[in-house]
Amino acid sequence: MAKDPKQPRNIDRRQFIQSASLVPAGLALSGCATDSVRQQASAPQSATTMMGHVAPSLDTVRVAVIGAGRRGTTILRLLSDLDGIELKAICDPYEPAIANAKKLLTELGIAMPDFYASGDHAYREMLERDDIDAVFILTPWSWHTPMATDTMLANKHAFVEVPAAQNLDECWQLVETSEQTRMHCMMMENVCYGRDELMTLNMVRQGVLGELLHGEAAYIHELRWQMKDIEEGTGSWRTDWHTRRNANLYPTHGLGPIAQCMNINRGDRFDYLSSMSTPAMGRKLYAEREFPADHPRNQANYVCGDMNTSLIKTVRGRTIMVQHDTTTPRPYTRHNLVSGTNGVFARYPNRIALDSNPLGADGEFHEWQHDMTPWYEHYEHPLWKSLANDAAASIGHGGMDFVMLWHIFFCLRNGLTMDQNVYDAAAWSAVVALSESSIRNRGDAQDFPDFTRDAWKTATPLAVMEHGAEA
Repeated sequence: MAKDPKQPRNIDRRQFIQSASLVPAGLALSGCATDSVRQQASAPQSATTMMGHVAPSLDTVRVAVIGAGRRGTTILRLLSDLDGIELKAICDPYEPAIANAKKLLTELGIAMPDFYASGDHAYREMLERDDIDAVFILTPWSWHTPMATDTMLANKHAFVEVPAAQNLDECWQLVETSEQTRMHCMMMENVCYGRDELMTLNMVRQGVLGELLHGEAAYIHELRWQMKDIEEGTGSWRTDWHTRRNANLYPTHGLGPIAQCMNINRGDRFDYLSSMSTPAMGRKLYAEREFPADHPRNQANYVCGDMNTSLIKTVRGRTIMVQHDTTTPRPYTRHNLVSGTNGVFARYPNRIALDSNPLGADGEFHEWQHDMTPWYEHYEHPLWKSLANDAAASIGHGGMDFVMLWHIFFCLRNGLTMDQNVYDAAAWSAVVALSESSIRNRGDAQDFPDFTRDAWKTATPLAVMEHGAEA
């Protein structure tokens, strides 16, 4: 999709629950106060958890795609490499995107699906069909929750790009809709399927780092060049967010893998967050350098701090630092640091230091070990190992996109629970709103709602370690 409407749809959660006839009117919730220091929202007590939910298996997964831009075309290419899938429909109101999708499908030799391009809400007509099982939502951020909600209400599984929600109200909408419709809502955090992230998860599960204490996550990726996308492209809408919010706008790429290592929502959960941002300077300077003085980019008021640093405390007492910087000129990093009682593993570059070392001398933790060869040999994740050749030959972030999609369809076709559920989507995305509120309140702690309603206390660890590797 080319542009990002400021207000795709203003959904009031109370009206949403009542009009959808999902629960009695008396169970409808009051909205979450996003400016309050304490933001523990109430929730209906009659809902059935989606933790560990298994949907009926599908021999063939009938797929629709909303959004045929840069991300959408990547997903379409990857879908052509997977078995057991039938592409039924593509929706995008931007006609050039539809034309590009048709050209791509012709090149790939894929049968032409139906296309919907009559306007911003053409996807609703598509959702009325009864021959679609799963919808992939690859659109600007403000459309993620409305489209995922509508998808589930149409009895279709929703797979939505990151972040899944922009405020706590939207987080609850996703949770409540998934619980009441029994449809999966997975935020497609592809980094959780990267080779090194999966290996880290495997090492953590096998106790290599000891008991986990601390993690460091980030999305540090210089993207000022996207400001030159004016009428179309990611920068045409993503740049606007820097004029609208001072927050960690994009937390999940770094946070997701750390959360999985720490069993967040499956034995622990995020408790509260404190956040601070630097001044917003870099985009104004870039605009002055790259655009005429009267250009709209030079008239904009950039308010999102160039670097945001948030600190999360979990109920079990662990800490996670999460940073966001898409403005300053510096190398890319997601940190991906996991520290425990026996040592630490980090990325960018990959390195490890351990007290008790299963692959080397003990006690040599004062210097980093950079040779990862023995660690890959012993701790390569079985899922990645089984798909390594296909992942290497695929497009999309070093193979992680292929592994993610392969495993999504493996779960759908075999009636297995998803690696990332709606509670993960809500908790990881909630960092956006909570960081904004904390910054506004001089770094005061902001509580995470318990989107699981205590189900985190009894939920089993992530199932990605248990199935799919030998298929």
